[in-house]
Amino acid sequence: MIEITDDIACLDGGGFWALVMTFEGEVTCVRFADVTGPGVPRPRARHRDWVPLTGDWSSSLDETAYLLGVRQIRERIAAGEVYQACLCRVMSHPLGEPADLSSLEVVLAQGNPAPYASRICVPEAGLDVLSASPEAFLIRDGAAIESRPIKGTATSMAAMLAKDYAENVMIADLVRNDLSAVCRPGTVSVDALCAPEDHPGLTHLVTTVSGALRPGAGWADVLSATFPPGSVSGAPKSSALRVIADLETIPRGPYCGAVGWVDADARQGVLAVGIRTFWADRDADGARWLRFGSGGAITWASEPAREWAETELKAARLVGLASARVKT
Repeated sequence: MIEITDDIACLDGGGFWALVMTFEGEVTCVRFADVTGPGVPRPRARHRDWVPLTGDWSSSLDETAYLLGVRQIRERIAAGEVYQACLCRVMSHPLGEPADLSSLEVVLAQGNPAPYASRICVPEAGLDVLSASPEAFLIRDGAAIESRPIKGTATSMAAMLAKDYAENVMIADLVRNDLSAVCRPGTVSVDALCAPEDHPGLTHLVTTVSGALRPGAGWADVLSATFPPGSVSGAPKSSALRVIADLETIPRGPYCGAVGWVDADARQGVLAVGIRTFWADRDADGARWLRFGSGGAITWASEPAREWAETELKAARLVGLASARVKT
């Protein structure tokens, strides 16, 4: 590590950067001097085995509060304020000082492999994040840009509802509109709509939207146009963010933000949506906690009890692995 900054302009300079952007927009970019490419073996630091967490996890919204929140969003939809809004909760568990998320990384790699998995631990920057994200927020290769929003989650395709497809189509249109702000006219396209994608214990509907960036468009422009990800905010995005601010009781932090890397020299990067993500932090008293977020998109067709059950489903495997209730 050779540099830490909150200036996104660094991503268009030079070097290889890790990026964590909270849902609330706080940015941390870390530049590394040594980078190991794909397929090159790298030594793993020795660490203790993960000690499973015991006891219950607390939730920023309990079941009663979450059900009420779903009802309130449906009322706002009926009033024409918003079409879709994601309601999320942050789960927390005390974390002992010896606990190392690198140990949990090994557990997740075996029990919940993910295409955009990452581990970013930079104590100097206050970062201790472990993600098993299945969702690509932004994939860039030169002028080519792509987003793969996930909307629609079930235990199988047979269990997918009409509501899930409707959620996806709404967000596909939002992402297409976001990318149009920084892409050359006529280049933004939907390459796949509501494609099924299987992950451990879950099936998702995934849409792929791509475009060609206009000359001069840098990372600051792209993130300004697209962040926070539409799949974890809602539509219209500005209205959904107001709903989220009214109903959620604590910041989401890295959850639902962006986590990934940028190679400024190669003009390449992959940023995942920070879902299925653990992070460690400290409360005002200095006590250490492990956090994990879960939530879902609320539409007029949402049934409160079913929406709560979806948040439980999304958390079950990852929290179960951390607590040894799910075996690798």
